[in-house]
Amino acid sequence: MKRIKKVGIIGAGNIGCAIAKGLVNYKKMNPSDIFLSRRKRDLLADHKKHGFTISDNHTLVSECDIILLAVLPGQAKEVILELGASLKKGNKTLVSVVSAVSLEELEEWTDREVTVVRIMPNTAAEYGAGMTCIAGEQDEAIAQVQELFEPLGQTMVIKEQLMPAATILAACGIAFFLRFIRAVSQGGIQIGFHAEEAGKIAAQTARGAAELLLQTDHHPETEIDRVTTPMGCTISGLNEMEHFGLSSAMIKGIVKSFSEISDLK
Repeated sequence: MKRIKKVGIIGAGNIGCAIAKGLVNYKKMNPSDIFLSRRKRDLLADHKKHGFTISDNHTLVSECDIILLAVLPGQAKEVILELGASLKKGNKTLVSVVSAVSLEELEEWTDREVTVVRIMPNTAAEYGAGMTCIAGEQDEAIAQVQELFEPLGQTMVIKEQLMPAATILAACGIAFFLRFIRAVSQGGIQIGFHAEEAGKIAAQTARGAAELLLQTDHHPETEIDRVTTPMGCTISGLNEMEHFGLSSAMIKGIVKSFSEISDLK
C-alpha cells in the first residue's frame, strides 16, 4: 500500500479543518504536509499560523497523494472539472466528503482515470473520537483511507447505498446527541447545579455511556438494566421520558433528516 506523505483538503471549512487538526493530533502528521484550500482563504489565517500549508487548488492537487473534497454538493462538479488533468497525474486518490455526490458521478467527472472513494466523517475527528464511514470499489484505496482515518476515531466500510443513512447517523448525529446533552444539562440546572457544572457532568456521563457500549459490545438495554432498580429513581425517570415520547422523537428526527437528504443537491 502506498505510503501517504501529503494530504490536501479542498473546501477546508468546519469538517475539513476538523480532519486536518485530527491528522496532526492523532495521526501525527506534520501540519506543513497538510494542504488547505477554500474560496475565502483569509478564513484559514489561523491555520497558517499553526503550520498548515494554505494553497490554491491546483498546487494542492499537484503536491498531495490524497485529495479530500469537502465542498458543497453544488460545487463538486465544477471543482473537479476545473482540476481536470491535474487530478489524473501521479496515481492520486480522490476522497469525497460530499454527501450527495455518488461514486458514479465522481468517476464520470474524472473520466474514470482517478481512484475515488467516498467517506462520511464527523467533526469529532478533531479530537480522535470521530466516526468515519467509507465506501469505494477498490480495496487498496479503501484500506489506504482506513489507515488515514483510524487514528481519528473509528472507521467502518459500508455499501455506497448506505451513505445517505451514514450522513444522518454519523454526521448529523453529532448535533442530535449534543441537543440531548444540552437538554440533560438544562435539567441539571433546574435541580440545583450551575450551568457549567451541569454541562460538564452531562457531557462526561454521555461519554461514559458511549464508552460502556464500545468497550463491551453490549446492547444499550443491558447497561440500562445494570443501573435500574425496582421502584428506583432511574426507572421512574426513564418511564416519564418515554411517556413524553423520548425514543419516538429521536427516531422521528432521524427519519425526517433522512427524508430531506435527497434535497441537498
